[in-house]
Amino acid sequence: MAYNITDESLLSLALADEGENEDDEIWRRHIITNVGVLIYVGAEQSRHEHSECRQARRMYLVHSDLLPNPRLSTPWQALYSGQNDCAFITTMGLDVLTFHHILSQGFATLWNTTPIPRNDTPTTAVPRAHWHSLDAAGALGLILHWLNSTMREVSLMQIFALIPTTVSRYLQFSLIILLCALKNVPEAHIQWPSGDEFQVLNGLVVAHHPLLTGCFGTLDGLNLPVQTSQDQEIENATYNGWLHDHFVSLVIAFSADGSIIQCHLNAPDGYYLIAGHIKAPLKAGQCLPNNPAEEEKLLVFDQQLLSFHQTAEWGMRALQGSFGCLWIPLNINFSKQHCDLLEVCVRLNNVCAWMVGINQI
Repeated sequence: MAYNITDESLLSLALADEGENEDDEIWRRHIITNVGVLIYVGAEQSRHEHSECRQARRMYLVHSDLLPNPRLSTPWQALYSGQNDCAFITTMGLDVLTFHHILSQGFATLWNTTPIPRNDTPTTAVPRAHWHSLDAAGALGLILHWLNSTMREVSLMQIFALIPTTVSRYLQFSLIILLCALKNVPEAHIQWPSGDEFQVLNGLVVAHHPLLTGCFGTLDGLNLPVQTSQDQEIENATYNGWLHDHFVSLVIAFSADGSIIQCHLNAPDGYYLIAGHIKAPLKAGQCLPNNPAEEEKLLVFDQQLLSFHQTAEWGMRALQGSFGCLWIPLNINFSKQHCDLLEVCVRLNNVCAWMVGINQI
């Protein structure tokens, strides 16, 4: 049997085959599109479920949880616009006049002209103060709120309408520039007396304790809690066997007028400067003179000395009472930040004593 295949029949077969190929290609594209849609829908569903799971465990605030503009209608803006001394002292430890005095002594200038350190921005970048979430007054209010309380950062987020990363970055930067500003405030200076200042301070002491001639101040130690270090040497250095916890130690000298005149952080080598010039109250079991007259004289002196030494306890209490952040264990990994924090607290204590009038001594 022979087949007669004409050109027309070959063309028809070719066209039919081409049509089938086009149908197959359309079908394949349709399948690929459907599979892609299914993958996309599945990925979106998975992302949504993962997001809901993360939100259920989320322990921080985001923009949608806060007021929309940190510079408008926040609790801080309400407090600041009131310009009330009692409100300022209660929340920040400073009255309105002193608050603005610190602003004018370099804090505002540094805030507006210094770029805030960021990992993704060079230190030589041009500062853009108008992009900051807070102005200089808000930044000073933020750091003072943190210094004067034990509140968690989530409370600061609500008061200032800031997200967690912004609060953390602003606190670190504000602490640095606040220290720089306080160094320009004469009332914040930590200075050992000289010349006639000893006589003036001794006059304040003798007015209440006549036997304490030559005395001009008191000295005491303060233990501040710190976190436990993984470094064995640091862990041993900070552990206090008597208190069964980890601390860094401060030695603070208060003058008779209530200001801090010297402060040492873990610096026992500074003790030799005053060795032999300290009078301490009698201890239990300490021997007394056999002569009754000398014994009575010593007991009267000790009574006045013990009474005056109480001023050091008042000073320490005022320091910890004013700066609630000192009750929270310090991060053991940031020693430089610790020193800045403690120096700021000590200098602000002097500012409160001289300018605000908050002084228990």
